[in-house]
Amino acid sequence: MISKVKIAIIGCGNLGTSIANGLLMRADFDPQNLTLTKRNTSSLAEFEAKGVRVHSDNTSAAKYADLILLGVKPYNVVNILKEIQPVLDPNKQTIISLATGVTLKEMYEVLDPKTVAFRAMPNIAADIQESITCICHEQADPMQVEVVKELFDSIGFTISIDESLMEAATVLGACGIAYVLRFMRAMIQGGIQIGFDSVTASKIVNQTVKGAAELMIQKNIHPEAAIDKVTTPKGCTIVGLNEMEHQGFSSAMVKGVIASYDKIAK
Repeated sequence: MISKVKIAIIGCGNLGTSIANGLLMRADFDPQNLTLTKRNTSSLAEFEAKGVRVHSDNTSAAKYADLILLGVKPYNVVNILKEIQPVLDPNKQTIISLATGVTLKEMYEVLDPKTVAFRAMPNIAADIQESITCICHEQADPMQVEVVKELFDSIGFTISIDESLMEAATVLGACGIAYVLRFMRAMIQGGIQIGFDSVTASKIVNQTVKGAAELMIQKNIHPEAAIDKVTTPKGCTIVGLNEMEHQGFSSAMVKGVIASYDKIAK
C-alpha cells in the first residue's frame, strides 16, 4: 500500500534523510512519490539524482502529498502547520509530526479538527531499515493507522503507544541509539588499550553488540538470563561486570535516561 502513497518530508534534516533512505531501499517504492523540502536543498542533491522531488516550497509539497511528515525542529512545527494549512484537505492528507514535545493538542490548535494527525518517533537507524518507531494518534481510523504503520515498518519496526508515553519513547528509542553508540565507543577504547588496533576492535564490538541484540530479539529473553550463560565462577566476565557496577555503570545509564526524559518532559 505504501508504495503508491505520495509522501512529503518537510524540513528534511538527519532524521528525514534517514527515513528517505529507508523508503528508497524498498524495491516497490517509486522515488517520484517522495518529495523532500529544505531551505537549502544542496544537501539533498543525491536524492534528486535518484528521482526524488526536491525543492524548498513547503506548501507545494504538502498540497500534492497523502502523508506529510514534519521533520522540523519542535519550535517550528506550529509555524510550518500555519504555512501549509491553506492547502490541506482533511479528507486527503495525514499529518505526522516527528518533533519531540509537540503534542497533538498543540497541532490541532492550527489544524482543521477533522484532519488526521499522528506523532511518530523513529531513530536514525531508519537509514538502514532498522528503526524502532513509536506512533500515537487521536482520531485515525484503522486503515489510516495501517498506512502509517506500513510507512514506518518499511524502515524498521513500529509500535502504537499512548501519547503520554511519547516523550519516554523518544528517550529510549531516539536518544537511546546514542547511548548505545557511546557504550560501543567505550568498548572500542577498551579494546585498543588491551591490544587491538581501532579497526579490528570496532569490528569485534560491532558484531558483539549486533549479536547481543539479535539474541534478545530472537530468543525473547531477559538480558540477565543471557548474562548468566556467559558468567562462570571466578571467571573474567563476572570480574569485569562487577567492576563496571562498582564504578556505577547501571546507575549512570539509568540516570542518563532520566536526565534526558526530564529535559523534554518539563
